Amino acid sequence: MSVEKKSNENIVVVDRLKKFFGQKKAVNGITFEVHAGEVFGLLGPNGAGKTTTIKTLLGLLESTEGWVKVFGLDPLKDEVQIKQRIGYVAEEPLIYKSLTPRELFEFIASIRGLNGKMVTAKAKEYMESLGALEYMNQTIATLSRGNKQKVQIVSALLHDPTLLIMDDPLLGLDAKTVKVVKEIIELQVKKGGAVLFSTHIMEVAQELCDRIGIINNGLIVGIGTFEELRKQTDKAGANLEEVFLRLTEQDESVNTIIAKLRASFLGNNHRT
Repeated sequence: MSVEKKSNENIVVVDRLKKFFGQKKAVNGITFEVHAGEVFGLLGPNGAGKTTTIKTLLGLLESTEGWVKVFGLDPLKDEVQIKQRIGYVAEEPLIYKSLTPRELFEFIASIRGLNGKMVTAKAKEYMESLGALEYMNQTIATLSRGNKQKVQIVSALLHDPTLLIMDDPLLGLDAKTVKVVKEIIELQVKKGGAVLFSTHIMEVAQELCDRIGIINNGLIVGIGTFEELRKQTDKAGANLEEVFLRLTEQDESVNTIIAKLRASFLGNNHRT
């Protein structure tokens, strides 16, 4: 993504982070930083440790070893100060489904000490831009998966956060809304904020992310710009999907599966 020169300010620092659940090593010693003015992509297969890392940054989980800092603060000790400056979009919408979007936004304004009228105006603007203004007074539980996601995105933006943490935020969204969310992400970094972005859509990550950390089995297996990752795999001309599969050691198994599928489909077609 082409944006202004990045700041050296570290908004997020993760240092040798480990998180174990019994014998399971969900995160096993990862280190990375997120700078002001950049989109940092945290990518990995299902179960690689991405969501565990994000929950540790949010203070929802305590690390087993190592440490994390957000704005130079400890997520467990300085939870309130950190959350005042973070907007979080979860993989599954974490919103009060018995409320309407309007009621939810008013509730957020009250607990964050925001000006109610300003929040309502801002919420309407965001909901309109996401094509969801007509649902402002409809119970959230009755909304589609995509419209619930839109409400969650708006909720994360109302207090003008410095850091946006987005865990697969594009799930369930139509192409028009995806385009708008991409623009929101670009504006977030242009104003000097940062985005920690997790997704399974490699094309989007390649387009949006300034730097990428690829995590597999709880370990960082590649980190840097897309070009740096490409050089790491010695795959000239490869796209991010190919680089990702190589670094997570899935490329050979995928090629085997595809070869079997082609043999099966073509064989069936030839017999008919």
